Amino acid sequence: MLHKRFFISIFVICFPWFVFSQNKLTVDVSNLRNTSGCLLFSVYNTEDGFPNKPEKALKKGKLDPIKAQSVTYFFDNLPPGTYAVSVFHDEDCNGEMKTNALGIPLEGTGASNDARGRFGPPRYQDAKFTLEGNKKITIKMWYF
Repeated sequence: MLHKRFFISIFVICFPWFVFSQNKLTVDVSNLRNTSGCLLFSVYNTEDGFPNKPEKALKKGKLDPIKAQSVTYFFDNLPPGTYAVSVFHDEDCNGEMKTNALGIPLEGTGASNDARGRFGPPRYQDAKFTLEGNKKITIKMWYF
C-alpha cells in the first residue's frame, strides 16, 4: 500500500509538469518556387529515418493548399528535447519525391538549420536543434 501511495504521489507531482511543459514549434518556410501541390513536414527526435522516412518521424504535418511562396506551419505539444525538421514540396501532392535518373530530387526539399547534404540528404546532426520553450525556425526550400 505504501508503494502505491508513493507512485500516485510522484504521478500527481510530475503530471502537471509534463502537461504544462509542452511547447509550440513554429516553422517558417521560404523560397517556394510556386504554390502548386502541398508541403509535407516531419519532426524527428532521432536520426533514424531523417529526413526521407516520414513514417519514422515523431510528428508529421501537411499544408494543403499552399497559398503563398512563404508559409508558416505550427507543431503544438512538443515536449522539451532535441529535434530536426524536414520539409518536402510535393508539387503534385502524390506523397512521393520525384527524382531524376541519378536520384537528385526534382521537387523542393528543406531541413532545419538549412542543413544540406553533400551527395545525399542532410544529416540529422546538421539539422538538429534544442527545443526548451516555444521556438520559431526558418527553413529555406532548395530546388536542384
